[in-house]
Amino acid sequence: MNRFTEKLSEHGLALQRGKLQTLQINVGRKCNQACRHCHVDAAPWRTEMMNQETALRIGSWINENRPAIVDITGGAPELSDYFKYFVQTGKDAGCHVIDRNNLTIIETNGYGYLPEFLAEHEVEVIASLPCYSKENVDKQRGNHVFEKSIAALKKLNAAGYGTKLPLNLVYNPLGASLPGPQEELETDYKEVLLREFGIVFNKLYAITNQPIARFATDLREQGKWEDYMELLASHFNPGTVEGLMCRSTISIGWMGELFDCDFNQMLGMQMRNSKPLYLWDVTPEELEGREIQTGIHCLACTAGCGSSCTGAMQ
Repeated sequence: MNRFTEKLSEHGLALQRGKLQTLQINVGRKCNQACRHCHVDAAPWRTEMMNQETALRIGSWINENRPAIVDITGGAPELSDYFKYFVQTGKDAGCHVIDRNNLTIIETNGYGYLPEFLAEHEVEVIASLPCYSKENVDKQRGNHVFEKSIAALKKLNAAGYGTKLPLNLVYNPLGASLPGPQEELETDYKEVLLREFGIVFNKLYAITNQPIARFATDLREQGKWEDYMELLASHFNPGTVEGLMCRSTISIGWMGELFDCDFNQMLGMQMRNSKPLYLWDVTPEELEGREIQTGIHCLACTAGCGSSCTGAMQ
């Protein structure tokens, strides 16, 4: 029993899968950035990327099972040779398709087509922008990231995003703290981005930093690991458990491996049924009711207002 399951037990709660809604595909670890908070440890030098055989098997599964949502992530998912394939396959199967976009990819040579391509296929864009100030963004994500992000947002707006098409931004704290109230942050973001840059968007998602990968390393190096874990545990909110993303989402690795969530994927916590499971081993119906694998990192999703791939839950 870990600290998270202890919290569940204290409140008489269990964590099992419900009906599958979202197929989240992690196409690989390669990214044009190497952000300090990244739970994927993504970077330009990473080589772990999905191959054609795996992509086609996942595409076949989408056609057969037609999940409500296909959520494409990475790394920078657009760097995958099969990004367009997953967009087209998802749309052809009647799925709502999401691109988890870091914005600067749009300003990278060879990827300027993205705003028009995404708009043409009516793909929802969920874009990372950890702050509305240049200093804070560049500190976390690298020099010139803020100005490139603003330029990309303007291009997305010009393609109809934020007005006709959904453009949602992701905020995460710069350090070892919980996000502030999501509604207040959204109001601030909208006021500043519109006033300073003429940018509009739909929603802001506030996400708690996961104590894994680079962020975990930073916490330990700064001597803040224990304090951060205590912060998460002391703010455990039982009201968030029912809406946890792992109850309705499955995460697929770049080799087709099956995980309860993207965070479990980064920790190598592959789903098993006497043997490691891959997407093509299961149907949505077989997943329903399965017990979810947990660890102490799960406390980040249940602290305060909760945290998911679509922000706070309360």
